[in-house]
Amino acid sequence: MVDVRKTLNSSSCSDWMSQLPAGLVDVPLWDLAIPGSHDSMTYCLDKHSHILHSQPKILRILDRIVPCFIRPCDLVVFRQLESGIRFLDLRIAHKPKDSDESFFFAHGIYTLVTVKEALSEVACWLEHHVKEVVIISLSAFDDMTPVQHSTLIDFLKRIFDKKLCPKSEIPTLKKCWTHGYQLVVSYADQAGSGHAELWPEFQYWWANESDPNLVISYLQRRKETEGRPDCFFIAGLNLTEDVRYILQHPGQSMRSMTLRAFSLLLGWVKQQRPGSEKTCLNIICADFVGISRDEFIRIVIGLNIQQEEGSPAANCLLHYKQSEIKHCVK
Repeated sequence: MVDVRKTLNSSSCSDWMSQLPAGLVDVPLWDLAIPGSHDSMTYCLDKHSHILHSQPKILRILDRIVPCFIRPCDLVVFRQLESGIRFLDLRIAHKPKDSDESFFFAHGIYTLVTVKEALSEVACWLEHHVKEVVIISLSAFDDMTPVQHSTLIDFLKRIFDKKLCPKSEIPTLKKCWTHGYQLVVSYADQAGSGHAELWPEFQYWWANESDPNLVISYLQRRKETEGRPDCFFIAGLNLTEDVRYILQHPGQSMRSMTLRAFSLLLGWVKQQRPGSEKTCLNIICADFVGISRDEFIRIVIGLNIQQEEGSPAANCLLHYKQSEIKHCVK
C-alpha cells in the first residue's frame, strides 16, 4: 500500500474543491467540472495475468503480439487524487478460483492491487483531505455472484461508513462539508439498488473511436442533440484501440496513441463549461492523466473558476508552468 505520509503535499491542487469561489459551494456537484481518470487502476496491471474470459478471443491473440496495447499504465491512485482527480473509474473482477472475499480490478487483465487495498488507500487519503469529495464508479463485476456482491457492498459500507453520500441527496460542497460526506459511489449492478448509500450507474459518453476528431464529434453531437442528464455524467476523452488500429500500428502503444491526440482533445476541453444547461459538462474523463504533467486536470478545474481570477484555485492555474509543478496558493 502507498504510504500516505510520503504522498501528502506532493503535488499541486490536492485540495482544489475547498479552494473554489464561495459562489460554487452551493451548486450541485453535477454542475461542476470534475476531472476524472478512465480505467483508473491500469497502473497496477499484472503483466503475467491472463486476459479475462469476458474479453474477445482476438484480444487474447493480439496480446501475445502487441501486449503494450492490452496492458497500459497510468498514475497510482494516490497520485491521481493528489493531482486533483476526483472521479475514479473502477472495473471490478473476481478470479474464479479465489475466495468470495477476494476482488481485483480489471482492464482486460487483472490488477496486482486488490479492491480492498486500493479503497483502503482512498479512505486514508480522504482522512487527510476532509473537504474534498471523490466520485467512484464501480462497474463490470466480472465473474461475481450475488454472495460476492453482498460481500463487496458490506466492505464499502464498513470502510467508508458515514462518508458515503446517500443517493437521496442533491450533493453540494456545502452540504457534504456539513454532513461529512466525502464519497459518492455508483454501483452499476442491480445488487446495489437496495442500498441507500449506493447510486445507480452514471451515463458515460463513450465514442468507441481511435480517431480523436471522431471522439470530439461524438461528444459534440451528444451535447447538442441529447444534452446532459440531471445528475452525474461523464464525457470520455478516451480513445479506443480497435483490432484494425492495432494491426495497422503494431509498433505503437496505447500511451503513445493517447499522447499524440492529447493536444487536440485538450483544445476541445478548453472550450467547454460546467453548469445545468443542456450543453454543459460535468465529469470529464481521460486516459493517462499524468502524461501532460497535470495540464488536463488543471484545465478541467479551471473551467469552474476561469472568471474568478483572484480565487486560490485560479491562482493554482495561473502559477502553473509546463516545466514544473507548483503548489496551490493557500
